[in-house]
Amino acid sequence: MTTRRARSRPRLTAVLFLAALVLPVAACGREGSPPVKGPRPEQLPVYRVATGFQLPGSSVWEAARRRGHLVVGAKEDQPYLGEKDPATGTYSGFDIEIAKMLAASLGFDPKTVVFRTIASANRETALQNGQIDYYVGTYTINDLRKRQVGFAGPYYIAGQSLLIRKDEKGIDGPQDLAGKRVCSAAGSTPLQRLQREYPRARAVAYDTYSICVDNLISLQVDAVTTDDTILMGYAAKAPDVLRVVGRPFSREPYGIGVPRSDTALRLALDDALEQHEKNGDWKKAYDATLGLSGVPAPAPPPVDRYPAAR
Repeated sequence: MTTRRARSRPRLTAVLFLAALVLPVAACGREGSPPVKGPRPEQLPVYRVATGFQLPGSSVWEAARRRGHLVVGAKEDQPYLGEKDPATGTYSGFDIEIAKMLAASLGFDPKTVVFRTIASANRETALQNGQIDYYVGTYTINDLRKRQVGFAGPYYIAGQSLLIRKDEKGIDGPQDLAGKRVCSAAGSTPLQRLQREYPRARAVAYDTYSICVDNLISLQVDAVTTDDTILMGYAAKAPDVLRVVGRPFSREPYGIGVPRSDTALRLALDDALEQHEKNGDWKKAYDATLGLSGVPAPAPPPVDRYPAAR
């Protein structure tokens, strides 16, 4: 009986520690996930707004011009990538900076961009229905999605990995997931890969990765799987609680989603992306956001200017 109590004490201590971690966040309106810690505004690049820019071949751009601002889809729960401060409503992160620099090249002041949170499962619908002008939010380019939307970029290459509790033993990669409860976002590429390639894992799906992390912290799931960039952000915000394990087991090229028929907008975004990579804005944005996770900026991938959709 004494041994059983002794063994349970570390787990109880961990649970109490995690409770202390999550309570301040719950008070801010989001239960469980680590607290918001974004980039310092003074370290972010300032993007030069193009004057006299015109894109008459783009119905999306014309509608935004008449409206006076762009509406961009994003994530709100991905540290250092796309995160919304619950107190101010401000979005920050590398994806947010990509969206802003592209807006400047299209002739829109980045300060006027309206960000709209769109869940992974709803991205294609949001673009098809005109709810957003373009989407920047860890959006992997693949052939299946190209049948529904267009993609500018890629602007970054990530890879699927695993996030576990720091004291967890026995999970070092996807080969160790049999019988484990593994969480990912509904409609995401990582969830589909998990179900297809690791069917012995017990897949759990929620609308957002922050809910997955909440469940990992509260011991309801054994691991969270998605792109290493996202997981590094969560681990960096709670290094005493969470860690990323193993090597990435996929290749995830991040693109900017646009309506499939608007080739003019897609190619204009490709031009803008290359411009900001060459003038240093891309690296400055990375260093001030995703670079805070401790991973140095890689070389940006080449843009893929694929043929117009038929």
